[in-house]
Amino acid sequence: FNHTYKILPEAFDVWCTVMREVPRAVLWLKETNAQLHDNVRHAAAARGVDPSRVIFAPGLSYADHFSRLALADVFADTWPYNAHTTAADALWAGVPVVTCHGNDYASRVAASALNAVGLAELAFGSVEDYTCALLALATEPGLAAGYKAHLQERRLALPLFDTTRYTRELEALFLRMAARWQAGQAPGHLPAQTTCH
Repeated sequence: FNHTYKILPEAFDVWCTVMREVPRAVLWLKETNAQLHDNVRHAAAARGVDPSRVIFAPGLSYADHFSRLALADVFADTWPYNAHTTAADALWAGVPVVTCHGNDYASRVAASALNAVGLAELAFGSVEDYTCALLALATEPGLAAGYKAHLQERRLALPLFDTTRYTRELEALFLRMAARWQAGQAPGHLPAQTTCH
């Protein structure tokens, strides 16, 4: 459900590789326009994948979207521009995200979200490792089920979704910044100070 402009040929190659290896797999994308749909299906066919296995989902209400999103087995992220809100949405719906991160902000957002839900091991620095992880999740149902259970059972306790904790920590940071300013100190790096439950 990322914006389709984020889908570059290298990511699409990986997704088609996984689909060739896992005959029951489908690629579920955000519905956009008929021209794009035709182009994506043509590109899948050129990579040896039956175009009917690329499914486009229409826009729905927020509640209905989350209900259907929870049915996905895994969220295969794009790179170098990672999912931001769409990764958080998938994690909230209980869907594990697999990402390939880079070194700048836009390519590290999904890795940060994964870290905040205790699944940093699903963020990879290489396309090869990203591909292996997608294949493992697609072929080992217990693995994907374990990640889904982690997300569903601990959802409200995970730092990514604990808005009360986030608010307390942000307020504490603002107070530390104000104290530095009142003491006449120059702006500087303030290390994170997290609170415990």
